[in-house]
Amino acid sequence: MDIIEIEMRLIDEDTDQPRYQFDQEALEELMRSIEELGLLSPIKVRSTPDGRYKIIYGNRRYKACKMLNKAAIPCIVSTATDEMDIYLEQIAENLTREGFSPIEEAEAFHKLMNDSKFNSSLKFLASKLGKPETYIKNKCELLKFGSAVRKLIVAGTQIRKDKLTEDQVLPLKDLPLEHRDPLALLAARDELPVGDVKKIAKLFKDKEISDGTKDKLLYKSGYELLQTWSTVQQNKKERERAAELKAEQAERAAAAKAEKARQAAEAAAAAEAAQASRAAEAPAA
Repeated sequence: MDIIEIEMRLIDEDTDQPRYQFDQEALEELMRSIEELGLLSPIKVRSTPDGRYKIIYGNRRYKACKMLNKAAIPCIVSTATDEMDIYLEQIAENLTREGFSPIEEAEAFHKLMNDSKFNSSLKFLASKLGKPETYIKNKCELLKFGSAVRKLIVAGTQIRKDKLTEDQVLPLKDLPLEHRDPLALLAARDELPVGDVKKIAKLFKDKEISDGTKDKLLYKSGYELLQTWSTVQQNKKERERAAELKAEQAERAAAAKAEKARQAAEAAAAAEAAQASRAAEAPAA
């Protein structure tokens, strides 16, 4: 595969590519690395009819080189023209790179399955990208949340203040929107562990709690919601135990009644037998 130097002025970024979020601090770190060591990996481009080139992947490296005022950049020139193949390649490449956010992934998967230009199936995407179908489905579930929540969702599993992981938000995905987003924002604010978010999600899925009460619960802190969940669970256990005791008492009462009836039947049978015996022993008139 040939690598050629192409003038920076002839290269355009692909505004339709899956990745569009670029952390400035990470870009500056990459810029310093390129300045010190040089560009270790070329970017990939395709030619356009106007004699220019459009980036397939390598936007971060292109931006970093642009910040360094590089005149040219090493490129691999692709001959691909199929939009589906190009987009899939962009996703596959970004999946291996740092900083590709879960929301960018979700939007890319959603686009492939819903844009008439692609109209792909879940099964097709899973096979092409080497990902389980559940992986793609869970990513798309993130799009249920509003923009304020989406902006906080980051890659990884580390719990951080005012940030959200996929594992933190997914337990909330099936809640009504009026509960889903406020609880996600609360989880970010209070740095709630995944286990605690699951408990709160169960609290808001509880059909025994009215919607009005749930609306009021949204004003509580994460700690207070966990206390409420604990109280609700304790009350349920107490009710279950009371129901068990009542059932046991009813069972014992039924058993006692049955035993009393049995004893009465035995006594009646014995009396009847005794009467028959006396009748049989009496002398004939």
